[in-house]
Amino acid sequence: MDDHYRFLRPGQTVLDCGAAPGAWSQVLAKRTNANGEQVEKRVGKVMAVDLSPFHPIVGVTSFPLSDFTSPETQKQILETIDSKFDVIVSDMAPKVSGMNSLDHEIIIDLCRKVVRFSECALKPNGTLLMKIFDGGLTKDLEKILVNMFHKVKYVKPDSSRKNSAEIYFLCLKFKIKLSNT
Repeated sequence: MDDHYRFLRPGQTVLDCGAAPGAWSQVLAKRTNANGEQVEKRVGKVMAVDLSPFHPIVGVTSFPLSDFTSPETQKQILETIDSKFDVIVSDMAPKVSGMNSLDHEIIIDLCRKVVRFSECALKPNGTLLMKIFDGGLTKDLEKILVNMFHKVKYVKPDSSRKNSAEIYFLCLKFKIKLSNT
């Protein structure tokens, strides 16, 4: 997605929610130069959190076996950074039950928690990328995001099956802090 929208740059601070097994974190570390491979470029920071275990990744501060939705984990994340995040990525998803409407409700609830966290943790003009399963509550979430960001897009990655309900909200240029989300 970054190949097309170019929202990642060296020197940025990024949070990866739902990071296991770590593929996105590896890409984030490379694009932000958190791994330090590009000596002539600014070095970024990447933090990765997931309920599941995952292997350490060069340049990434990891929180394996951690529940992003818990206030304790969120506090720990905020205490670990010295500023706010330029980008927050959420690839979190529930264990799929096979009941599309239930899975949709659960992932929308996860997204709302990411949105609440981003209100206090995202820099002005920051970016939020979240996976959702499209459904009846998608438009309600979109209304919240449109009030918080200058630009909100639906993105369906090439890697996603055409008949899959999986899509992403790409939210660019964080503008205001809201309440009641």
